[in-house]
Amino acid sequence: MASHRRPKQPSRARVTVLTTAAAAAVAFSSQAANAAPSEKPSKDEVKAKVDKLYEEAEQATEKYNGAKEKQEKLQKEISTIQDNVARGQEELNELRDSLGLAAASQYRTGSIDPSVQLFLSSNPDDYLDKASTLDQLSSQQVEALKKVQEKQRELAQERAEASEKLKDLASTRTELGKKKKEVQGKLGSAQKLLNSLTAAEKQALAAQQDRASRDSERDALTGNVPPGSGRAAAAYAFAQSQLGKPYVYGATGTSSYDCSGLTSRAYAAAGIQIPRTSEAQSQIGTRISSVSQLKVGDLVFFFNDLHHVGLYAGNGQIIHAPRTGTVVRYESMDTIGGPFMFGVRV
Repeated sequence: MASHRRPKQPSRARVTVLTTAAAAAVAFSSQAANAAPSEKPSKDEVKAKVDKLYEEAEQATEKYNGAKEKQEKLQKEISTIQDNVARGQEELNELRDSLGLAAASQYRTGSIDPSVQLFLSSNPDDYLDKASTLDQLSSQQVEALKKVQEKQRELAQERAEASEKLKDLASTRTELGKKKKEVQGKLGSAQKLLNSLTAAEKQALAAQQDRASRDSERDALTGNVPPGSGRAAAAYAFAQSQLGKPYVYGATGTSSYDCSGLTSRAYAAAGIQIPRTSEAQSQIGTRISSVSQLKVGDLVFFFNDLHHVGLYAGNGQIIHAPRTGTVVRYESMDTIGGPFMFGVRV
């Protein structure tokens, strides 16, 4: 006769776990069903985030420009020092050759001067002190040996200077690479945000910027503002001729510009060399604290760290290279995104 066993009942602990898991699953399903889908950021929210990234990119750009300028300066200085060392070595060789010829002449006659022999066989840095005890040097030999000693010291100093500058150059190149990477990272993030916009939203943003630039141009041209000096007027005229050219970080023209690239090139066109970076440009000329005292062509600086600069166009407007994705254009000082700090009359 077959035996009939009752099925084994699940333990109380197992029932509790299963019940809890089932309840959690139901709750999760309910929350998922009722949760609102994540909202896509609006056009204005995207623009605000993009503007912030562009501002950070411009800050990094000015540091990049400073490192690049320092690199170029160091390369020129090192090249000059190396040229000086090469010429100095030739002069030293000639001095040594002349002493060598004198020694050879004495050797052929069998009467080589012990002082010359000592010089040719040792480092002449301390030679004069040693040789003075021999009292066998002519005034002409003393003068020749002094020249050799002086030239050797000069070359040693220049080589040491070149070595230090080469270390500085290597450090500057490292900094330049870091700043370039930082700029590209900010620009990449901004572009990713812009790509999230629809074609219609992108078009609306572009139209908004175009309208603002046209309004600023009209206000600048119709305003009653004192003209700048001849050089400032020439710099401003050059900037006007560059309207519509794209912003590219690190660029100084003439096909593209960043903010300080435009201002430095504008004044160069007017016959005045000014520094490359906005911060360095802020240290030249006469500082103008009030907007009402600005004249056309004055440099105008924005943000607490002075990372943005443009040329005053009159009536509260400037010509500048704003940021990536824009072109050289007129813009109201009220819409730059950072406070006006001061102007500089070059």
